Amino acid sequence: MASGSEAEAAAAAAATLEWAQKDKRRLLHAVYRVGDLDRTIQFYTECLGMTLLRKRDVPEEKYSNAFLGFGPEDSHFVVELTYNYGVDTYDIGTGFGHFAIASEDIYKLVENIRSKGGNITREPAPVKGGSTVIAFVKDPDGYIFELIQRGPTPEPLCQVMLRVGDLDRSIKFYEKACGMKLLRKKDVPAYKYSIAMMGYADEDKTTVLELTYNYGVTEYTKGNAYAQVAIGTEDVYKTAAVVDLVTKELGGKITRQPGPIPGINTKITSFLDPDGWKVVLVDHADFLRELETQ
Repeated sequence: MASGSEAEAAAAAAATLEWAQKDKRRLLHAVYRVGDLDRTIQFYTECLGMTLLRKRDVPEEKYSNAFLGFGPEDSHFVVELTYNYGVDTYDIGTGFGHFAIASEDIYKLVENIRSKGGNITREPAPVKGGSTVIAFVKDPDGYIFELIQRGPTPEPLCQVMLRVGDLDRSIKFYEKACGMKLLRKKDVPAYKYSIAMMGYADEDKTTVLELTYNYGVTEYTKGNAYAQVAIGTEDVYKTAAVVDLVTKELGGKITRQPGPIPGINTKITSFLDPDGWKVVLVDHADFLRELETQ
């Protein structure tokens, strides 16, 4: 039988973990590096149909940013592109998979991309053993975008795919640390992989993480191109307490303790998952105020 102090500690831990399930969270953006910001902006806007939402140059830090997506940042998932002065190539690594865009007509989208000189790596066709039509294209820096035939959706920028070494561990981690739900899990033994779709709402309504486990592969290279995903939270301090507990159980580590970013005052905390993928939790109210000042 547990002692009184042990029971109290267990109850406190359970209350802390419950916060992640009650917190109102949303995937905000993915951050990654590109070798030519204007070239990538042109490709994403002219070929993929995204909108340039904002762009900023930070000469004292020697980098520039651009934010693109299919709707405003206060309601849509976006990509945050970073150009570091003088760096024109990056290593994407073997762990990052792809982003995905849902379209009502990917045949038309592919032809538009082709007409502008885009690199089509898989022509539109149904997935093997299924009916969903998909295609793949590669952007100028080598990032892969999956195009998915889908009906009208409020969030066309619909997936970030990352490879993991233990799918069940990753599912449990994102459920407990990030408050995500397991939306779908699928094993494909014919091709020796399994996937899990993790998110905060149905796949056709929001952006999800697609975690992929390739049979027998437990580690991947990260490269230096893809950086992180950001998630909005109502309280970064409570969130960090949850993550601290979960990393002790499942692996990973907090890389930035909760608090405001100097000069911006937006409160954040960040951590690595058990596979080393970085996640940043951002105070959502601060995030909205930051957008108003841009």
